[in-house]
Amino acid sequence: MVRRPGTGAITVLGGGYIASGVPGRDRLPQPFLPRGLRYDPQEGAGEVQTPLLGAAADNLAVGDRVWFRHAKAGELCERFAELHLIEGDSVKATVPTYRGEGRTFL
Repeated sequence: MVRRPGTGAITVLGGGYIASGVPGRDRLPQPFLPRGLRYDPQEGAGEVQTPLLGAAADNLAVGDRVWFRHAKAGELCERFAELHLIEGDSVKATVPTYRGEGRTFL
């Protein structure tokens, strides 16, 4: 979280990657943790920053992480060296992507 524009609102750095395919809300990464965050109806996931709304916003401080669940893994595997596997509220494992193993396919 990088900014608090007001009560019940935060701005996060980045916001995930929209899945390839026909544009639609089902292609957006979904705010996952902490629970209770949602997109502003006038916004979506941004490459630079993403505004989010919800009561959970008031419990976050600048520097806290917001985790997103992506619609497809390919966008993440092309950009990051590892993925975090989450169960409940905790990271259960961190695994390398093909990029993290020194491979690229694009």
